[in-house]
Amino acid sequence: MGRRRKKGRPISGILLLNKAQGVTSNKALQQCKWLFDANKAGHTGSLDPMATGVLPLCFGEATKFSQYLLNADKTYFARIQLGQKTDTADAEGDVIESQSVPDLIAPDIVKILESFLGESKQIPPMYSALKKDGQPLYKLARQGEVIEREPRQIYISQIKLCGMSAAEQFIEIEVTCSKGTYIRVLAEDIAKSLGTLGHLTVLTRLAVSEFHLDQTLSFERLEDIKADQGLVALDDLLIPPEKAINHLPMVEVQSGEGYYVRLGQAIFVPNSPLSGLVRISEAGGEFLGVGEMRDDGKVHPKRLVVKP
Repeated sequence: MGRRRKKGRPISGILLLNKAQGVTSNKALQQCKWLFDANKAGHTGSLDPMATGVLPLCFGEATKFSQYLLNADKTYFARIQLGQKTDTADAEGDVIESQSVPDLIAPDIVKILESFLGESKQIPPMYSALKKDGQPLYKLARQGEVIEREPRQIYISQIKLCGMSAAEQFIEIEVTCSKGTYIRVLAEDIAKSLGTLGHLTVLTRLAVSEFHLDQTLSFERLEDIKADQGLVALDDLLIPPEKAINHLPMVEVQSGEGYYVRLGQAIFVPNSPLSGLVRISEAGGEFLGVGEMRDDGKVHPKRLVVKP
């Protein structure tokens, strides 16, 4: 019996979506997969339903490189409401504790924020998509269960104060951090360092790697483009799959050697100073995929794109 043909079009590329508030990342993915009539799609890591902002979606061959965006640093804008703790650490939860807020003085806040720079350990929240025995923690949390979670290593490379209101008792920050950082937990920790409680009321992802908010489009805008100009106009919005790995150095093999790379064969690259993961292209600029430069002087293919 032959293999069943996938439904949808075999398109490839990265869509930069501005995810709407209240929509899960998976729902946003399914909506765009349907809109583009794509036969294969995946996102690059969940963004909280409450959050808005940059959500790269990968279609077709680009899904092979989604892991690199999942592991990339991300930048967020966040508003932290002080004086109240919620059970979810954000505005979607119920207030479970209140506490007075000390006087907010900008220079003091800046010093406290700077203390969060660098490596630290963070315990993931119960209200998260992490799983215990196949069950998401947030489902267990809704049942009143609390599971012990292992601390995770995170890294904050930038954090700054963007705004504040002593009257309304909130501060606004911008933070660039490593994969696995929970901004909700960071908000609670910052509030604690300020001598009070806190929770997130606004969260916007400003950037994922080199992809920024001003490059994104909302789902409603995508619908309008399709209605006015059709699928071809939507396809023109897709970014080439190799843009997901622009941070990797490039190795170029000679014309004709791309054939052997696609067969999975390692190719000798004379005088290459590189090591580790690299992008592979053939002379003339055709992108082939990701490889690894090893001590034998050869680039060994790892993840290759299939020619359309």
